[in-house]
Amino acid sequence: MKPTLTPLQTSRADWRSVALLRAWLWAVMACVTCFAGSAWAQADSLQATIEEFVRHQSSPAADAAVAAEEQRARRVEVELGQLDPRLKLAPCDKVRAYVPTGSPLWGRSRVGLRCEQGPTRWNIFWPVTVKVYGQALVAAVPLRPGALVNAADLRVAEVDLAANPSPAVVNLTDIVGRAVARNVEPGQSIRQEDIKLRRWFAAGDPVRVVVKGSGFQISSEGTALTPGDEGRCARVRTDNGRVVCAQPVGDRQVELVL
Repeated sequence: MKPTLTPLQTSRADWRSVALLRAWLWAVMACVTCFAGSAWAQADSLQATIEEFVRHQSSPAADAAVAAEEQRARRVEVELGQLDPRLKLAPCDKVRAYVPTGSPLWGRSRVGLRCEQGPTRWNIFWPVTVKVYGQALVAAVPLRPGALVNAADLRVAEVDLAANPSPAVVNLTDIVGRAVARNVEPGQSIRQEDIKLRRWFAAGDPVRVVVKGSGFQISSEGTALTPGDEGRCARVRTDNGRVVCAQPVGDRQVELVL
């Protein structure tokens, strides 16, 4: 008998995990400030203090039920990197930690530390690695380019969702019957980039155009000017001659949100 899997439920935990992590880092900011001054003379000691502080933090969410759900849904780990040993930081009475612009708290990232009160103002970046563990689909057998995926090829396991910029695949319906784009070894997390995009229609095909707005929805017919690949804008000429860029959402169907 072939093993069967039930589709995983997509949740908002990815985003909520990031919010949770931000709350942790704000707590770390307070810790850094408390140890500013004398602690900067012992960077190793400060790093150990921050690691211990983050590792033992419980969820700061105000709603205990939400916090409990968050803990079940995702497990977040933060690894602090090493500061450049050549750095010679002046004593500082007040250090502020912050997240630099363009550095999402996901995977390899960094946290800024800025001296705001001291004889010499300085600003450094502390490398961090954010690991967000959750249930996702992994390969049960070797998957090779061009092969169509079936449920028996997959199993559910805990993976580091933040290990790759490409999102992990969590739902069977998002992958079964799709073609593999690159080699995936057994036990390896399957990412969206590992699966070929669905092509819902070809250039020249007639398509149904669904236009959605606030409180209304209308549909009309059109002709595809470009292929309808999942996740990519397709150019469609409507019956009145207007060319629009719409999202392919199904077999010969596009959606345009106003």
